[in-house]
Amino acid sequence: MCRVLQVARSGFYQWLHKPLSDRAIDNQRLLAQILASYQGSSGVYGAPRVFLDLREAGETCGKNRVARLMKEHKIKALRGYKAPRVIAGRPSILTPNKLQREFTVDRPDKSWVTDITYLRTWQGWLYLAVVVDLFSRRVVGWSMKPTLHRSLVVDALLMAVWRRRPKATVLVHSDQGSQYGSDDWHRFCRAHNLDPSMSRRGNCWDNAVAESFFSSLKKERIRKRIYKTRDLAKADVFDYIEVFYNRIRRHTHLGGVSPEAFEMASV
Repeated sequence: MCRVLQVARSGFYQWLHKPLSDRAIDNQRLLAQILASYQGSSGVYGAPRVFLDLREAGETCGKNRVARLMKEHKIKALRGYKAPRVIAGRPSILTPNKLQREFTVDRPDKSWVTDITYLRTWQGWLYLAVVVDLFSRRVVGWSMKPTLHRSLVVDALLMAVWRRRPKATVLVHSDQGSQYGSDDWHRFCRAHNLDPSMSRRGNCWDNAVAESFFSSLKKERIRKRIYKTRDLAKADVFDYIEVFYNRIRRHTHLGGVSPEAFEMASV
């Protein structure tokens, strides 16, 4: 047999008892950790974030090796939504744009951004409003309701104020939705030392951080799903925000750590 295969007898018996090389065995071990990271993110992590998980766990493999193994085994981040188009628009006549796309700030509770999106359920629409702190990209307030009543955005802002208890004035940036132009919104802002700011009409990049959060939510968790009930949608969004996004999800803007970890490291 060895003559037919033209290999050394010792090499043949070594292969017979140990058919996989040390490198192949280590790749299998590494692949198991890659799958654990990928599945732990519900399939939303690509190679860069999986690599950060492995490095944090003590692995010394390279980023290219992780990417190669993921490609070989067809492991890739689940996506499904296109980026929004850029549309120029008029400034708000109610409130000027005081944020001016200054999305990087040097301390918590200096600038918040807020916006509304909608989720499909078989019971009808469910609307979600969030408030995001630009310092850590943490969702500090949120609210979900079956209608677009102005209380939707006020309740999200109330949660943010109650949680953060800011000591100085906070700039709160929104789009030009009617909820953000209401008397209830402006009275709440005045009563809690909040300074409103508004995007130009129809220009999503003026509020890009809030848009980015909604994009991540829909790509990573909703994935064009239609929930059976509003309660199921609420539970899933709660889990995404409070369990995954704020505490676990690695954010490239924060150097590959979660919003919660970034805030803890900045104390």
